[in-house]
Amino acid sequence: MKRWSMVVGLVVVFVGAMAWHGWTADIELAKKSTLEEILKRGELRVGFEAGYMPFEMTDKKGNFVGFDIDMAKEMAKAMGVKFVPVNTAWDGIIPSLITGKFDIIMSGMTVTQERNLKVNFADPYIIVGQTILLNKRHEGSVASYKDLNDPKYIVTSKLGTTGEQAVKRLIPKCTYKSFETETEAALEVVNGKADAFVYDLPFCVVFLAQQGAGKLVFLDKPFTYEPLAWAINKGDPDFLNWLNNFLRQVKNDGRYDQIYNKWIKSTEWIQDVAQ
Repeated sequence: MKRWSMVVGLVVVFVGAMAWHGWTADIELAKKSTLEEILKRGELRVGFEAGYMPFEMTDKKGNFVGFDIDMAKEMAKAMGVKFVPVNTAWDGIIPSLITGKFDIIMSGMTVTQERNLKVNFADPYIIVGQTILLNKRHEGSVASYKDLNDPKYIVTSKLGTTGEQAVKRLIPKCTYKSFETETEAALEVVNGKADAFVYDLPFCVVFLAQQGAGKLVFLDKPFTYEPLAWAINKGDPDFLNWLNNFLRQVKNDGRYDQIYNKWIKSTEWIQDVAQ
């Protein structure tokens, strides 16, 4: 009986030690969270590439504005820290996050499996998809992306984006031309040098409003499913948990709707944005 009691006692001690070890490991993991660094620093450093309307842009006074910028400011306010914008070239935005140049990417980034191998994504904050702006001469003859799957059609998009991927995957027979910026790619269609521009719905809505509906035909039904989400470094469950709870909160207390209506549903802000 004494021997059995001793065995039970040893098991209790062992289990207790393992629980203590697990608890202390959790504490150490929490201390390493980017969230803790943000609070200690007193700053939330947000990485983005200005120029993706209506998510991040520069206004005529040189300020960064847009859907993501407003969300980032609300996030910093919820943390009780200062919002610090870090404008970064798109092709280097994930490497810059990984090397610690900022804490989070809030830049209209589509969740893809390839990107997810390098970063962790919070829950999607908006769902967009690829749409098409057509040159006016194709009105009535081109009704969907499928009609563009022919070498005679020149289709444009931005280099390194899901727009480019969609063209190569779903319209492989077209003559594809990539550009450094969305605006350059879209203007090729306006100027008659290309037949169609493929890009995210929000940008196409804004570009059409800027150019005037008479110059282009808008095929506004998205033909891809693309969730946009914030990206952070891997191995940080505490920060990810905070972000998902923050998103849930703003989507249910009216703040998200205010920002959405301001930047997505309305185009009144266009007059204040640098062209």
